[in-house]
Amino acid sequence: MELTIKWDGKMAFSNTTPSGHEIKMDASEEVGGENLGARPTELLLNAVAGCTGIDMISILKKMRIEPLHFQMDVKGERADDHPKRFTTISIHYALDGELPEDKVIRAIQLSKDKYCSVSHSLNATLTASYSINGVVGKEEL
Repeated sequence: MELTIKWDGKMAFSNTTPSGHEIKMDASEEVGGENLGARPTELLLNAVAGCTGIDMISILKKMRIEPLHFQMDVKGERADDHPKRFTTISIHYALDGELPEDKVIRAIQLSKDKYCSVSHSLNATLTASYSINGVVGKEEL
């Protein structure tokens, strides 16, 4: 994969991805940006969630299961010192529907431990939890 990122002045950057989608990035006004786009760190957390979410749906569909509703709550903890990398990323998977708990756990584990290339590209510890139909799961994964 190759990208060309264009500087748009001040702290703003943009590009069109190989799949044809426009991305805009910028810094906050406090550090010289104009808040014209997402922060790169926000995009990174979105990328982790998007990657594992796609994995989850794909794995569940192969198990012939599909949630009625699915959302992820993502929390990233960053180091205090530069480069202020993400040290931990926690994802809570909230699913609704007729979903066997063991299969949801298996899908999370497969995404987390094997398939999500984005999370495996980072130097951060990834933890996961889940709830099904509003009932929090027994274990952290």
